[in-house]
Amino acid sequence: QVQLVESGGGLVQPGGSLRLSCTASGVSLANYHVGWFRRAPGKEREGVACIEGDFGATLYADSVKGRVTISRDHRKITVYLQIDSLKPEDTAVYSCAAGYRCYVGADESVLLRNYNYWGQGTQVTVSS
Repeated sequence: QVQLVESGGGLVQPGGSLRLSCTASGVSLANYHVGWFRRAPGKEREGVACIEGDFGATLYADSVKGRVTISRDHRKITVYLQIDSLKPEDTAVYSCAAGYRCYVGADESVLLRNYNYWGQGTQVTVSS
């Protein structure tokens, strides 16, 4: 059984930082492209960042570019999402997913086509 698990979410003040982690059981993240996504209350799910499994190329959504860094450990077991200069509008459930093509848009059909495995998500709340 494949399971992706996110951790590292929580309550943070505006301007703060968080590092989210994504790990997997039943599958090796080293063999996949791994993306991070978020769904804010009342909004559709959107891509945030993706890192390719082979050479580690990264892709970022324009909405977060410059404030977000996606990375993976050298054994490719864990994929991280560092978010800096957090804003209240970053409040969302953040999920990771593993697939064979990076995509960081918001087209749900493309998301489901590109990513095979999804985690349940971790809540990030930005508030003072």
